[in-house]
Amino acid sequence: MNAYVTGTAIKDLREKKGMTQGMLADMLGVSSKAVSKWETAKGLPDISLIEPLSAALGVSVIELMSGEPIKNRNTSANILRSKFYACPVCGNVIHTLGETLVSCCGITLPVLDAEEFDDGHLPKIEKVEDEHFITVAHDMTKTHFISFLAYVNSDSVQYVKLYPEGNAETRLRFRGSGLLYLYCNRHGLMKMKI
Repeated sequence: MNAYVTGTAIKDLREKKGMTQGMLADMLGVSSKAVSKWETAKGLPDISLIEPLSAALGVSVIELMSGEPIKNRNTSANILRSKFYACPVCGNVIHTLGETLVSCCGITLPVLDAEEFDDGHLPKIEKVEDEHFITVAHDMTKTHFISFLAYVNSDSVQYVKLYPEGNAETRLRFRGSGLLYLYCNRHGLMKMKI
């Protein structure tokens, strides 16, 4: 990926949209001379114009920066590629089916790397009818708690949000083999095969 948007990418995308330099300039509130400078590599758009420029050209910021359209070649999804992200500001937990660019509260979030369960977070799992009752002997204070439990297999995701001062327990239905995830706000994401 290029370090910054190229003039060639701007020109190609503008022409594909059937826009003149003047039309693009009007949409962005700049002069057509500025657009001409960008396209001939004699200048660069201000960083504050990157999002409006990508919107005007009908592409994502990533496509604008790389100069390449993103094509969805996903012919079959695999939920086992699930990734989790957690916002350190508001506590939001975001689940995606693969790595992506995620931001919350103005922060770009890194994907959480899952470690194997340690002794302090090891869940107790009991079969109850057609479900499994999962409990974790863990503090659930406002400063140290389990944020969620999730079970992921090849065709489904079950996710339960937990809250401080509640119990670290839930019921999940295990079908086939999969991965059990737990997120501790201090110790991070953990997983185990089921």
